[in-house]
Amino acid sequence: MRILLVEDDTVIAATIKEYLERTEFRCDVAIDLEAAQDALLNHAFEAMVLDLNLPDGCGLTLLQGLRRELLLLPVLVLTARNTLMDRLTGLDLGADDYLAKPFDLAELLARLRAIHRRSQGRTDQQIQYMGLDLRPSDMTAVYEGRPVDIPVSQYRLLQYLIEQKGRLRTKKQIIEALYSWDNDVAENTVEVYVSQLRKLLWPDLIKTVRGVGYLVPKTA
Repeated sequence: MRILLVEDDTVIAATIKEYLERTEFRCDVAIDLEAAQDALLNHAFEAMVLDLNLPDGCGLTLLQGLRRELLLLPVLVLTARNTLMDRLTGLDLGADDYLAKPFDLAELLARLRAIHRRSQGRTDQQIQYMGLDLRPSDMTAVYEGRPVDIPVSQYRLLQYLIEQKGRLRTKKQIIEALYSWDNDVAENTVEVYVSQLRKLLWPDLIKTVRGVGYLVPKTA
């Protein structure tokens, strides 16, 4: 899952990015409102971590704009503002969750996973599809009762396509969803990962629409 972190403190931002990218998350950083707006306009994200005290204004302005445009991007507010009124204001303006500084990185990760599950309509940590059980929190997979060792990059691709099941995704969309802008990934890398997943699991798991992209069917 690719997220946007809006945080002007470069030390905090680097720490969060490094921690999250050890898991299923890819993380891009914007240091102010202008950079965040540009990122949202030009890239696809599945969640946003939003600081409020930014050099060019309040993060709530960005949040209001998103909700005014009816964008349902899950937003976790991360800020030193921690009065009851601050929390109520952020939630009333459309935040999905609120975490006060200082915070524990493990809690941030858990909260991000929770808002992502809710956005996918899931209530538990497991993703189930046609005899396949995925547990993104520890990146394990079980197919028809047997554990399957899936490399991290292929696992992220598999999770993404299953969460998007029934929706055709181009190679460009897949790269955009799975990699931050400081990664240089060729489209043929996606082809290789798809081929490897078919061999690890089953041949018809991922369908190819020639010249367009890939999809996991809603049903077999």
